Amino acid sequence: MKAIRRFSVRPVLPEPLRPLQELAFNLRWSWHPETRELLRSVAPDSWQAAHEDPVRLLGTVSADRLAALSADRGFLRRLGVAIGDLRDYLTEPRWYQRADARAGGELPRSIAYFSPEFGITAALPQYSGGLGILAGDHLKAASDLGAPLIGVGLLYRHGYFRQSLSPDGWQQEHYPVIDPHELPLVPLTEPDGSPARVTLDLPGGRTLAARVWTVAVGRVPLLLLDSSVAENGPAEREVTDRLYGGGGEHRLLQEMLLGIGGMRAVRAWCRITGHPEPEVCHMNEGHAGFLGPERIRELGEAGVDFDAALWSVRAGTVFTTHTPVPAGIDRFPEELVARHFGEGGELARLGTEALLRLGRESTPDGDPPQFNMAVLGLRTAQRANGVSALHGNVSRGMFAGLWPGFDADEAPIGAVTNGVHAPTWTADAVRRAHATALGNAELWELRRTLREQLVHEVRARLRASWRQRGAGEAELGWIDNVLDPDVLTIGFARRVPSYKRLTLMLRDRERLTSLLLHPERPVQIVVAGKAHPADDGGKRLIQELVRFADDPEIRHRIVFLPDYGMAMARSLYAGCDVWLNNPLRPLEACGTSGMKAALNGCLNLSVRDGWWDEWFDPDFGWEIPTADGQAAADPDRRDAIEAAALYRLLDEQVTPCFYDRGVSRGGLPVRWLEMVRATLERLGPRVLADRMLREYVTGFYAPAAAAHRAMTPEAAAELAAYADRVRQAWPRVAVDHVEPGSEAPTLGGTVSLRVRVTLGDLEPSAVEVQAVTGRVDGDDRLADPMYVQLKPEGGADLAGRWTFSGELTLHRSGPFGYTVRVLPAHRLLAHRAELGLVALPQEESAEAHGTLLR
Repeated sequence: MKAIRRFSVRPVLPEPLRPLQELAFNLRWSWHPETRELLRSVAPDSWQAAHEDPVRLLGTVSADRLAALSADRGFLRRLGVAIGDLRDYLTEPRWYQRADARAGGELPRSIAYFSPEFGITAALPQYSGGLGILAGDHLKAASDLGAPLIGVGLLYRHGYFRQSLSPDGWQQEHYPVIDPHELPLVPLTEPDGSPARVTLDLPGGRTLAARVWTVAVGRVPLLLLDSSVAENGPAEREVTDRLYGGGGEHRLLQEMLLGIGGMRAVRAWCRITGHPEPEVCHMNEGHAGFLGPERIRELGEAGVDFDAALWSVRAGTVFTTHTPVPAGIDRFPEELVARHFGEGGELARLGTEALLRLGRESTPDGDPPQFNMAVLGLRTAQRANGVSALHGNVSRGMFAGLWPGFDADEAPIGAVTNGVHAPTWTADAVRRAHATALGNAELWELRRTLREQLVHEVRARLRASWRQRGAGEAELGWIDNVLDPDVLTIGFARRVPSYKRLTLMLRDRERLTSLLLHPERPVQIVVAGKAHPADDGGKRLIQELVRFADDPEIRHRIVFLPDYGMAMARSLYAGCDVWLNNPLRPLEACGTSGMKAALNGCLNLSVRDGWWDEWFDPDFGWEIPTADGQAAADPDRRDAIEAAALYRLLDEQVTPCFYDRGVSRGGLPVRWLEMVRATLERLGPRVLADRMLREYVTGFYAPAAAAHRAMTPEAAAELAAYADRVRQAWPRVAVDHVEPGSEAPTLGGTVSLRVRVTLGDLEPSAVEVQAVTGRVDGDDRLADPMYVQLKPEGGADLAGRWTFSGELTLHRSGPFGYTVRVLPAHRLLAHRAELGLVALPQEESAEAHGTLLR
């Protein structure tokens, strides 16, 4: 019989145990082992049954057990220490406060961080993959460093799906019902005790309301919006039903609620709690892009016109893209957006056309225009970044069209390489052992212990999976011999889009089988991952892998584990010896799973993509060569080449290194252990989320806060007027003549330049005339250019032309060249390409050509 209504009864803890609730409702326990151990000790026998979730655990503890704990002086002492430690953690000055003091109070007082998903702990299932895990690590690092972030997201009543396998290995999805009252959530309430609400206007007189739940992530509040409220109609209640569910209007409403509703939730939080209003807003991908137009609306209601409001919003906004391919960006038909933002809809006062221009992307002739959420993010943020050095370069190329006239490498998109939160992803055993201080024998034993723990967990999970697939217990005796704690163990676990190439390892099945069953140097592989519910291609890849792993000949050496999530990931990162990553380069924006494995001494075996491209070192692992030239253009040939390279690396380098344990080496793989130690000591510090967060603070948040403060209403109006004046005048701006000096070019010498330019209605103070210099390649393209500002000489001539001059220093020998250009210049512009305007010499005019010195 099925219940018609569900509710949760929370326990009333005895007074001495009340701090347990405070500990359980602050997610710091998820990365603080001592707190987690105390909470586990409340009911050790029930900890696993509660899925290591202290809120769920406290809801099941008997009154007798609570009474016994209330009288247990030893437990109460430990509880007192734990709650004292938490309260100190929440209040004491940390890195951010010290850095702000050194900077004279210039760091932002508050930063709002918007993301469609947050992977903080398995006890709060609001994530699907890398984007959410990164967002969770971002909040945790901010908490540890004391950065004043406010996280903003949506509360999905079904979260992301749980995965199981059919008897024939096909992925099946299940969406468990999530009751907010069973999660570490607290409703945001108004001073009168009523629940805080945000409301959006929808076409046809409808509204979309959402309550606001709060989550304590250490020092960081996370606000989650929930549309499952009584005042909504059935369709509106389903807006936050599941992560990345639906499409079209449903997806648009999710993103409106995240951006517009999320901004309103932040305002409510700050009003109710007294928290400082954010000076910086950070969009983690384009899903929250509508926060920009919402902030323009706020300023408009204060009397600021649209253009000035846009400049003001841009100054204090940061946009991070995680997408290396255009197909990965959310787009909506302009007609759909116009309907929701037109008469009677949200932000109608902005004007539909003005809003559409912010997100409009050029499309092939004849195709209807699309509203691009990444373009919206870039046009409403003055600072943007990719998530690795390589991805920053890819992003500049992908979005270069937004800044016409500039080379792609000048597009104003930087890079902050992602990092991972060490306290979350480092195994307790590695942390407790201070692994970097261990001798070789102790380090080898630690690694074997972690591998053995993984073997036992894999067997338990595999048995449960086969039971779900319909196998009887009597058929599963073989599972007791799956994997071997003394065999080289390779991990491959991630989402399963086609570009990550789950089945590249199956390219030559005989070759893989020989590696798995090698009599002296065998390998074993643990694979996990989820395909998007709508991605049948990804599901076929999983089924192909599962069917291969079901073969009785090799099923003790390769396994697929369904329902990959944070809990499983921690075991894999700790227990595997090698982390495999073989995406199509350069489609992996960053790829942080290998970072988490590295924190535990696991070596990386990866294509040079994402973070591995910039930090690869032979002491940390191996690079899988990638096909180039014509081979790269043929997918089948490319995969064959790269799979062969993978097999060759495993056969000739990886396995010999792991099994090289001669008597002279004390039975230890000395070179392998040297690589493990180098990974822990030298790579580990680079991959930390603390490093990432500091880079965001110093390189993005602090400059954005300074720009936000400088962008007073008067300054914003000034900049808007300047931008309008320059745009109107720019068609008449031209480089008319370049007159080089007569000096013979020698290394260390100089070349004098005089340039005549037409500025139309502009004065020289409104522009910058630059000489762009550097080496040239065979096509006379400038490489690694330097920029020299030329100075005006006197006034305009009778033809209205201005003369600018300067000197170029010849600091390099060999082929050298230069050109000149005119750019807008204003003190409030953050980047020379920001207005997308540049005047270059006309190629058909020989006297205006850039000059080559050879």
